[in-house]
Amino acid sequence: MAESSGQPGIANLSRRRLLQLAAAGTVLGGLAFWGPRQGKSLEAVRHSQPMMGTIVNMVVCAPDEVAAREAIDSCIGRMEELSSMMSTYVADSPLSELNRNGILRNAPPEMLEVFAMSRKLSELSGGAFDPTVLPLVGLFKEVKNTGVLPDERKIKEILQLVDYRHIVVEDRTISYSQPGTQVTLDAVAKGYIVDQGIRVLAAAGYTNAFVEAGGDLMVVGHRQDGGPWRIGIRDPRSDDLKKMRKIELSDRAIATSGDYMQYFTEDKKVHHIINPHTGFSPLQTASSSIIAPTVAWADGLATATMVMGPEQSIELLDSLPDCEGYLIDKDLNRYQTGGFFS
Repeated sequence: MAESSGQPGIANLSRRRLLQLAAAGTVLGGLAFWGPRQGKSLEAVRHSQPMMGTIVNMVVCAPDEVAAREAIDSCIGRMEELSSMMSTYVADSPLSELNRNGILRNAPPEMLEVFAMSRKLSELSGGAFDPTVLPLVGLFKEVKNTGVLPDERKIKEILQLVDYRHIVVEDRTISYSQPGTQVTLDAVAKGYIVDQGIRVLAAAGYTNAFVEAGGDLMVVGHRQDGGPWRIGIRDPRSDDLKKMRKIELSDRAIATSGDYMQYFTEDKKVHHIINPHTGFSPLQTASSSIIAPTVAWADGLATATMVMGPEQSIELLDSLPDCEGYLIDKDLNRYQTGGFFS
């Protein structure tokens, strides 16, 4: 697994943003949000800005736009703080220090929380979710520039470093038991950061809101007209909004991972998600959308299920409380848990 977002990816957003201003709704990675209608008592206060190598979009339903903007500023400030903390693109971030030195003492509590969550996801998925794939992601990113697939011997060499069990957490110290191990938290941290943004808004009294980053989102409460938030799930082989499946959500998170989001070959066989067991992109699944209680959990499970394949993923999701999934394979066959569209 690997979700390779990072800070400098803004130039790669053109395809994802292609239909964002379509009249039917707003495309958000693999999802689309149909905005609330104008109401009398509440106003939809909107904000969008680059962050984490993608675009963060939010809607806060509030009676006072000025006060809502202040809460949004606080939300963005908290999200930026966490983004810098867990970025591999910020040279002096705690995560960069850990990857550079193989040890991080006095790790921030937020990082410890994300590492604990990552460990649980790795164990649940049988290692399909593995944050130590960072060297493999870097190797495959070169394919986009060179057009040449990595040498299999090099992949096998790097695979010796890929194992979530190389990560050791003791009290507030994080270390790597295998020299050369490097970690990316992108596949769970982005969701965690959205969750924390929602917390800031809730602490300020805003309980009807939508916060999204690169297809990972949380909706709480309702739209300003009192209705549920409406989300569209994109066909992985089409930009046509009419082909989206729509669901209604309140107080739930949803995240989508797909081979079409960041691909390194035109046939989308090589993309930003890596199977940590093989060293290559998974061959079965084109997209996976997960509903969960938190965005971090939905984010991590979306990546894990991309690696696991549809049948095994549905079995796992059926065993997890309050989690639902909708997967599309390379032949556009659909698989879903019983409660995803209900």
